[in-house]
Amino acid sequence: MKYDIFQGLGMVLLVLGAQGAIRQLVDHADAGLLGWLPGGFAVGLTVHVLAAVAGAVLAGWAHGAAKAAKHED
Repeated sequence: MKYDIFQGLGMVLLVLGAQGAIRQLVDHADAGLLGWLPGGFAVGLTVHVLAAVAGAVLAGWAHGAAKAAKHED
């Protein structure tokens, strides 16, 4: 059960990071959720990409851990 929550959280991070990065690449002035962040385009894009990567890693880890826990039962 706890791995499902982590997997869902990872997918949310992945989706928010990826769509934010794509939006910012298309329209440099639209920072979206990170409009408050100082540093402009480069910092906003970096944070979006890092969120997407962290989400993918978290979701992948949770998926693998859930499969391993299922096989132990």
